[in-house]
Amino acid sequence: MGAGQSSDKFHCNRYLNGQGPPSLVQQANGGLNGIYSVPNGCQPEGQMTTVTLFRDLPGFPNDNTLQINFIFPDGIQTKKHPRPGQDYSGLRLCAYLPDSREGKKVFKLMEKAFRQQRLFTVAPGEDGGDAVKASVPLKTQPDAGSRIDGYPDPDYLKTVRELLKDKGIE
Repeated sequence: MGAGQSSDKFHCNRYLNGQGPPSLVQQANGGLNGIYSVPNGCQPEGQMTTVTLFRDLPGFPNDNTLQINFIFPDGIQTKKHPRPGQDYSGLRLCAYLPDSREGKKVFKLMEKAFRQQRLFTVAPGEDGGDAVKASVPLKTQPDAGSRIDGYPDPDYLKTVRELLKDKGIE
């Protein structure tokens, strides 16, 4: 969340309406017969593709680069979003990871989070309307020096793995 926003966690409507994951009590009482599937998140319909670039990222001199492309068209929020029936702005975004062993692991986790609709969400935008936003930080600049959205950043892969683990993606 931004500096001027609340530090309270943002929750999707499905949690507020009692449609989130079962509680530990429900699981212990056997209401699920030991089966638990991860529910879909608040991510709208979109597309994720990848391409390998034959260039390195600062901090990863011996590795190629994975360019991950995300496309979300404009749409109408459904009941799983914060304001059902309201418009939201889509998103076109490229993110970058090193094509290293650790980078490929993080890519697989991102891919899993995307399939489970947990990598992006619909949230209030800067212009007052709702928009598609990433739920984990993405490196959108391959060469940005000290900027937060670029490389080099030696802790980035570890940070993303931890944030995805907090979302149940391992």
